[in-house]
Amino acid sequence: MKTFMQKKENIERKWYVIDATGISLGRVATKAATVLRGKHKVTYTPHVDCGDYVIIVNASKVNLTGNKLNDKMYYNHSGYPGGLRERNAKLMLENYPEEMLERAIKGMLPHNRLGRQMAKKLFVYADDNHKHEAQKPIEMKVD
Repeated sequence: MKTFMQKKENIERKWYVIDATGISLGRVATKAATVLRGKHKVTYTPHVDCGDYVIIVNASKVNLTGNKLNDKMYYNHSGYPGGLRERNAKLMLENYPEEMLERAIKGMLPHNRLGRQMAKKLFVYADDNHKHEAQKPIEMKVD
């Protein structure tokens, strides 16, 4: 019996919507990363982008456990001397909730061209409104 290898021409993609209200940041991120990679499918092939589209709503209502709101730091550097910018998770959740979730999910994807291609299928929104109703997304529960 030969091993099945998915071809990019034969991939059928679905749209899923995840409501992040009251759910831990890591649990939402792992579920979304699994669907983006396509590991939830029986036709998963590591070297092919066979994942589905993911819409995450209510990113501003995601939950952080412990003292992460004050202790967890996010860093950016402009490339210039003294160009380091650091923000804690509380500031990120108040001002940039979409970026916070995107960073968590992109960190779980491969760090190469394939991972960047997978990350393009991710859509994160701070509130419960999104513009993808025409795609008829399926509601996905996060345990």
